[in-house]
Amino acid sequence: MSAKLTGGADRARSLALFAAIVEQGSFSAAGRVLDLSPSAVARAVDRIEARLGVRLLLRSTRALSLTAEGQTYLQSARRILADLDEAEQRIADQGAPRGRLRVSAALSHGRLCVVPLLGEFAALYPHILIDIALTDTLVDVAAGQADVAIRFGPLADSMLTARKLGETRRVIAASPDYLARRGTPREPEDLHAHNCLNFNFRRSEPIWPFRRHGRGFVLSVKGNIEANNGETLGQLAAAGVGIARVGAFSVADEIARGHLVPILEDYNPGDVELIHAVFVGGASVPARTRVFVDFLAARLR
Repeated sequence: MSAKLTGGADRARSLALFAAIVEQGSFSAAGRVLDLSPSAVARAVDRIEARLGVRLLLRSTRALSLTAEGQTYLQSARRILADLDEAEQRIADQGAPRGRLRVSAALSHGRLCVVPLLGEFAALYPHILIDIALTDTLVDVAAGQADVAIRFGPLADSMLTARKLGETRRVIAASPDYLARRGTPREPEDLHAHNCLNFNFRRSEPIWPFRRHGRGFVLSVKGNIEANNGETLGQLAAAGVGIARVGAFSVADEIARGHLVPILEDYNPGDVELIHAVFVGGASVPARTRVFVDFLAARLR
């Protein structure tokens, strides 16, 4: 090994030793952590000070204190050691992605579409700890509240990286029992005579969009139950409570089983919501984030 490489390794060890001394508060305590004798620790400090030509520590029988030069050296040591740890973690991640991955997903989409995939992902990447939170509250990814968040609809301008996972169309559906009791709407205007279940996060009057003869229009609708997610509205519709307009993914199973029937499809405007994964991008994206987003994009699309 070259003298330059050997010298670099010695300096790295010196940085770690000095940081340990300050953290532990004494030569003997640092020696126990580093498996060195107190005299060996003291000699190492003497060599560092001799090489730098300055005093780093003031030593007394009771305590150690840092000189101004020692404080500067400590700050640099901690920064360099943190950079080394990060570099080694990046290299380790490339071989086998690992670590905690915090994921935020909407209640319905998370339960119906994301959670069923997690077992397969965990089998593929056993060293990644998946920490998932299902909530319709937007988390601040840029502030570190999550590593990956799954978002619906238009994205606000931000410094985050977005990866399209798919899209979902809207469908109006009701149960066969409800339609037998109340009649099947043939025109959008027929909905005025029906119990239309709505989302509760719109402050304005609920309106549903339609298209007739190539032209779009909206219709005000009313109902006696509101909810904050499409899965709940779909369950209520399947129970015969009313008619719901929700994302197709949230009622796909009920439609497949015949518990819900799509209606007014000839007037469906074909509007879709895009689904994205958002995360902090750049050259330092952890491998665990990258493989998770790639996995979702492949499975959900």
